[in-house]
Amino acid sequence: MHSALKAFVATLFFLNSAWAFANPSAQDLVEDTSDRMISAIESEHDTLKENPERLYALVEKIVLPHFDFERMSGRVLGKYWRSASTAQKTKFTQEFRTLLIRTYATAMAEYSGQKILYLPLKDTADATEVTVRTEIEQPGGPSIPISYNLYQKNGNWKVQDVIIDNTSLVANYRSSFASEISRGGLDALISKLAERNQQKT
Repeated sequence: MHSALKAFVATLFFLNSAWAFANPSAQDLVEDTSDRMISAIESEHDTLKENPERLYALVEKIVLPHFDFERMSGRVLGKYWRSASTAQKTKFTQEFRTLLIRTYATAMAEYSGQKILYLPLKDTADATEVTVRTEIEQPGGPSIPISYNLYQKNGNWKVQDVIIDNTSLVANYRSSFASEISRGGLDALISKLAERNQQKT
């Protein structure tokens, strides 16, 4: 797995629980939670590596509630989302969510203590959409820039995209999925995702 994705997942896990609290800025929530989450990962590291099912449960319970998967799915599919049936939208969102759960869980098992640098927030205090910028220091290599694009939904911050080393997660999947849809249609893509999600990691 790409080292940038591993770093992103490690960072994402640090951030997760802070977003459950209201009022503080996204930047404050990210920074205030990091130490606590790093400690939790380190204390359970061996257990998490030996028990993949626990990894999936942790990601689903702690991390993913702070993502707006319907919004992300719509942005990933673009024009295909607008023409999709309600059943197709529901099924795609479900499989896309499962895909990310599995991806995150696999990467989290390989966390190796990367240090996080938080960059100053550029957005205004009353912004309803913000970008939290970080850099992940890699031993013996250049830092990896990772930005989290969040927006406010019903008073809570929700992630709608992640930019890893200047590559948007949404844009990356949009390109890949568009190619799949052009070859076989949306139902074929959904079936392929479902099949992939059933495979053992």
